[in-house]
This record gives sequence, structure tokens and C-alpha cells, in this order.
Amino acid sequence: MAANPVNLMARDAGFEPATSASGEDKRFSWLRQMVEWQKEMDDSLAVTTDNHIDLFPEEVYVFTPQGHVRELPKGACPIDFAYAIHGDIGHRCVGAKVNNKMVSLKTELHNGDVVEVLTSPHQNPSKDWLKIVKTSKARNRIRHWVKTQEREKSIEVAHGLLDKELRKYGKSLNRTLNEPVMAEAAKDLGFKEVSELLAAVGYGKLSAGQVISRIVPADQLRSHRSKLSGLGRVINKIRKKPSHSAIRIQGIDDVLVRFAKCCNPLPGDDIVGFITRGHGITVHAADCPHLLETDPQRRVEVEWDEGSVSSRSVRINVYCHDQKGVLAEITSCITKCEANITSARVNASSGSKGLNEFEIDVNNVDHLKEVMAALKALKGVYRVERVRERRG
Repeated sequence: MAANPVNLMARDAGFEPATSASGEDKRFSWLRQMVEWQKEMDDSLAVTTDNHIDLFPEEVYVFTPQGHVRELPKGACPIDFAYAIHGDIGHRCVGAKVNNKMVSLKTELHNGDVVEVLTSPHQNPSKDWLKIVKTSKARNRIRHWVKTQEREKSIEVAHGLLDKELRKYGKSLNRTLNEPVMAEAAKDLGFKEVSELLAAVGYGKLSAGQVISRIVPADQLRSHRSKLSGLGRVINKIRKKPSHSAIRIQGIDDVLVRFAKCCNPLPGDDIVGFITRGHGITVHAADCPHLLETDPQRRVEVEWDEGSVSSRSVRINVYCHDQKGVLAEITSCITKCEANITSARVNASSGSKGLNEFEIDVNNVDHLKEVMAALKALKGVYRVERVRERRG
């Protein structure tokens, strides 16, 4: 058998490798000597790079703090080293020390480095690690973890989508998952397991409707569609009712509407309509917090009729210094802006400051902004704000 060229070079350098199968510690010791010799050669030939001798051109040999050696490809980083020790250590790797110095996880390892991996139970692999690792073991373990996490998130999304749809039929997903109909639906749609079906829904490869149509009885589906059709007829009936409101519903005039007291929208505000039983359409400001609590299926698009002019009541608070004549100037300013004052309340507070509450009629949001800007310009007034919620 041909002699190992590394062994021949070692003998030429005065080293004798261990040949005993039980001499693992001796082999590590020999390898460490070889690495140290390599470093000495590198240092001595640093000036003449043409004469550089590289015993291990494709690999680097690094050590654990206990002296165990790990063979890694050139360019490997501490993450590769961590996965070479154990998959879980790789997953939990948060940092590393090389030769007792803290280093970045991107740091390239070299022959003879002693590497200590720092872990945390709260750490998880990052997709970005795939860009820096060199070993196939590290790359495969990271990819598997990322894929598993994405699958779990997709199943979680599918749970939410399907449960929401099933509740329209008086069912819940948790109960349905244990019924044979779920496994049958998965099989019908070409999946071996229910979990595969859920993952497909979460990934967006399959719609929730496709699943619902297979797990909800046909008579319940027809009944639900009939109810939706009935809701559409209610909307059309509401739209046909006469009104003098300056609101248009999806481009159709003459709709019975009322304005929500929780946000008191003005012409010019972004708005959304909500079908209220017995009251037609309730109009909310688009940013109204109460709108988020309503059923999305009963919301309708609404828009202001720009061709119609009508005044709307709005409340404003005017904060000012409590000084002689300031109230007269405030009321005069509102009147000059062609806004009608319907009610006023004056409150004096400590520190010679006052709060004046007004309810005024304005044409739209722009008209209100004009009034507020004029008030802010008055001497003694330091703050003006719109109060969204009306009294009563």
C-alpha cells in the first residue's frame, strides 16, 4: 500500500504518527503538533508567499476546548463547527469564542483554532445562516428547521381561516379535525394527511372555500347562501328609501342613513357604511375604533356626494389663557368663518387657563380646518382640537 504523503512529510519533519487503533489521544496530539508545525512554517515563509506550503489545502482542523478535533472545509465558520458537534448545539448557537476571544459567527476558522460555542435555549436558526455556512450538514439542518417552521406557521394560518369559515355554519375546526369527513376531504383534494391539507391552505395553494365545500353538508351550504342573498335584498331595499342625506352608497343616491355618534364623521372624512338592523346604513369614519368590532360582511362602501351642500354639527375644544376679552374674540372668530355656534360651555381651570367647549355647524372637513386655524391664530389661544364623539 502506498504511504500516506502527509505521514511521509510528518516523518521528514521529525513526527511519528500513532498507528494503534486505541491511540486516539496520541493521534490528536500528533495532529496538533502538525498544525503547530504548519503555523510555524507559515510564519517563517510569510515574506515569500511563493514558497508557502499548505498541508491541508481543502480542510481546516479545529479543536474543542477539551482537545477533540473537528475537520471542516476551508472557509467554515463557528456555525459549521457547532453543527459538527451536534444539531441541537447548532440550532441554539448564539456566539463563539475562538482562542478565548469573542468573535462573530461569520468568522472564518483556521487550522489549530480552539473553538467554544455559546448557546441559548431561546435561540433559533436564521435563514441568513445559509449564506455563510460551508458544510452540507449545517446547511441541511438549517433548511430542515426553516421548512418545519414555515409549515407550522402555515398550518396555524389555515386553522384561523378554516375555523372562521366553519363558525358560520355552527361548527369549529377543533371538533371537525377529529371527524372522518376531514380525512376524506384531504384525500379528495389529493393529500395523504390532514396536516398536508392545512399546510396547503396556509401557503395559499388551496382556498378555504374548497375545503369548506367538502366538509360542510350541502343543505347547510345552500341555506347559508340563501341568507346571504337575503342580506343583499335588504341592502337594495335600504338603497331605494328616500332621504335628503348627502351620502351616496356605492354610487347610488337616496339612501336612508344615520351618522355614528362614536366618531361623528364630516364631509371630507374617509367613511365606511355599516348595515344596522332597523336603522338603514350607519356611517362611520374609516378610522373609527368601533368599526373594527363590526361584522365585515355587513359593511358597504360609502362616499360623500360632492354635489350636495349640507352642514354637519361638530364639537371643538378651545384651550386658552383666562384673560379679559378672549371669549369674545373666540366667538367672533367662529362667526367670521361662517360657522354657526349651536352650543357653548366655558370652564376655568387652575393656573389662569380656560377650556371652552363649542358645538358648531360646518360644511365639511376643510371648513372645520379653516375655523380651527383661525382660532389657533388668536392671541391667548394655545390649543384647538376636534372632539369626535358627540353627546347624546
